[in-house]
Amino acid sequence: MTFPIQPDRPAMPSPSPAAKPQGNGPPRPAGSPHSRIQLDSSLRRWFSRNLGVWRSRRTFFFPNDEVVRIDMLLRVEPLNEPSKGEAGYLFTWWPDQAIEFSAQKPLVPLQGSMEGHLCGHQLHRNKGFLDDQPTRSQIRQVDEHEVAFQSNYKDWSILEHIRLIDQDRYRARSIYTWRKGVLEHAEALHEIRMEESGKAQGPVA
Repeated sequence: MTFPIQPDRPAMPSPSPAAKPQGNGPPRPAGSPHSRIQLDSSLRRWFSRNLGVWRSRRTFFFPNDEVVRIDMLLRVEPLNEPSKGEAGYLFTWWPDQAIEFSAQKPLVPLQGSMEGHLCGHQLHRNKGFLDDQPTRSQIRQVDEHEVAFQSNYKDWSILEHIRLIDQDRYRARSIYTWRKGVLEHAEALHEIRMEESGKAQGPVA
């Protein structure tokens, strides 16, 4: 079979190197002048953009097509005197209202806190989300607005992507959790910034 020969088309002009995307847009192409080193050096800046209180609307997807939706609050605040690394952070989360989700799915804690220390391309936590033992997460920066965390401890493997959107007013998160190589559950989160100070009232004991 033969195909008709298409006439030559003029080459598309290359985008100007000075042009930059507006807002928290899509990732820059591979040919971007912004190198991996420059992106990696802004990890601390990326974490600082997440400080404050977020309303987290979470959808959990379990085996057998089970879906659970809950609203939570998340506070991210800096540690004034981090014990190690370039910077330290305190993460605190709690449910927006009383629910019995923990009784149904005890492996998914709905309330707690942990400390994290940024050490190069790793986040060292004083405990894991699904385990009380210290953990380390490898960090890969997709672009200036999105990072990915890869965590492995005991039987668990967790992949999490977090992207800041619309001048940091929103965050989009996706989390996948495997146990012994089998996908236990997935999460889709839409988060809205409530306060930048991180001083909102926390969970009631």
